[in-house]
Amino acid sequence: MEAKFLIVGDCAISVQLGEEISLEVNQKVRQLFLRLTEKPIEGILEMVPTYAGLTIHYNPVQIRFGELKALVGERLSGVENIRTVVQMVKEIPICYDKEFALDLEECAAMEDMTEEEFIQVHSGEEYYCYMLGFAPGHPYMARFGRPFHFKRRESPRVRIPGHSVVAAQNLSNMIPFDQPCGWNVIGATPVALCDYRRKDPFLIHAGDWVKYIPVSRREYEKIKEQDCKGNYRVRTYEKRMV
Repeated sequence: MEAKFLIVGDCAISVQLGEEISLEVNQKVRQLFLRLTEKPIEGILEMVPTYAGLTIHYNPVQIRFGELKALVGERLSGVENIRTVVQMVKEIPICYDKEFALDLEECAAMEDMTEEEFIQVHSGEEYYCYMLGFAPGHPYMARFGRPFHFKRRESPRVRIPGHSVVAAQNLSNMIPFDQPCGWNVIGATPVALCDYRRKDPFLIHAGDWVKYIPVSRREYEKIKEQDCKGNYRVRTYEKRMV
């Protein structure tokens, strides 16, 4: 698909690189983001990657739409042929204790699984972070194996606790703060997804991969205490994609 440049108000454009939610399309978005980060264009104020596009906020006093479109077009050259071969993986602890997993029993039943089998499937693969959205540091993630059948809840909850891990089909997000949510709550992570005390407040970024590591309630409380004190470090490593 040829890139589409959409005008977003008077000081932003959206560069659409596809019309579907897929790893292939999102990798193009990621490559454009990296190119504009490594070789910035004067006048760009902020970039926001989404599932299939990159929103670019700019200062129209410094650069006009036509010039920006042309320069971004140059950065797009060859993007469709680039494939990311190294992935950054972050191991995120998750506790499936019943106090946290409000919908796990129901979801497991819908999949005709025991709760233990459900946990094995949910934590058995790595999840790709397409983008951050809805709340600061809120990752939208997906795995690419067999999806679950259940979708979002018919009746959203007005508030679920921050740190909740939620799921629907092949998607599984982590909730940074107390907020409304229509997803199925299946666990919780003890680590802060957004902490403004850190130099980089966001734990997960677009383009990262996440591996859920099941922990007991006791381990959850221990990790949470360490994380609150700033002493816990998420294990992070690079892995070559097949």
